[in-house]
Amino acid sequence: MKLIIQIPCYNEAETLEIALNDLPKHIDGIDEIEYLIINDGSQDNTVEVAKNWGVNYVVNFKCNRGLAKGFMAGLDACLRQGADIIVNTDADDQYCGADIEKLVRPILEGKADIVIGERPIDETEHFSPMKKRLQHIGSWTVRVASKTDVPDAPSGFRAYSREAALRMNVVNEYTYTLETIVQAGRNKMAITSVPIRTNPELRSSRLFHSMFGYIKKSMLTIIRAFMMYKPLRFFTMIGGIIFAIGLIIGIRFLVYFFMGQSSGHIQSLILASTLLMLGFQTFISGLLADLIASNRKLLEDTQERVRRLDYDHENKGKDKDHDHD
Repeated sequence: MKLIIQIPCYNEAETLEIALNDLPKHIDGIDEIEYLIINDGSQDNTVEVAKNWGVNYVVNFKCNRGLAKGFMAGLDACLRQGADIIVNTDADDQYCGADIEKLVRPILEGKADIVIGERPIDETEHFSPMKKRLQHIGSWTVRVASKTDVPDAPSGFRAYSREAALRMNVVNEYTYTLETIVQAGRNKMAITSVPIRTNPELRSSRLFHSMFGYIKKSMLTIIRAFMMYKPLRFFTMIGGIIFAIGLIIGIRFLVYFFMGQSSGHIQSLILASTLLMLGFQTFISGLLADLIASNRKLLEDTQERVRRLDYDHENKGKDKDHDHD
């Protein structure tokens, strides 16, 4: 059983060694532990620090491509190197490395394919009250969209079995954390959470620069994932609301019509007709989107088979450094 711990990095020279030193060297049930960093266009000596420490693999981006792209490139490299379990953690030592054993245990016991670390959000001192509330609201929204019970959706401290990693696809350019949960729920993957500890903050978050930006990007990511994986439900909800408003206005016009007072309410009839048509068209769009989603599922199944064949036939002696344009 081989575990590879991957760490996305962007100018992390000051904290990377601290995070690496915190990682476990042995876990019961794991035969081999290796370490990989994704250098996301760092302009400092992040790669040098990693190589001096002794990481096994380095995935290099020539320019910064974002957390989502880095995560997927890391999964690809880990799978090519024969990982049975992949753990993703942060370079700022936010998460307690010893808790990686908690993450991999449900996978080793065959109880889950994806395990997400649940942070003690309410007890985390460097989280503002607003951020704590937003974390809870965001997690609740993801639970509704994905039909899972993940209590800490934005957590980047998570473990994937090889089977789960083979089926992962991330299309947004912001973060992988929310979309992968919606995808896992939609594909009926076994997903669970375990309580984990966090370390004191070493630096501020680089994922967003303002609370408004965090809210906007997170909501757009959730809505987009919901549209991609639950399109019929999404468009039916929107179309149903529009159709219901048009129906209410139409009934109101009919009431005035039968009372002989319709002459001053023609605008209501026009508005009602327009809303009813928009509602119906939105529902039809949902049907078309659902057919596209079915085709996407077939493409994902094909991609999984191609990946499996590709990784299983990968040469064992390939270079440990991977360059991406």
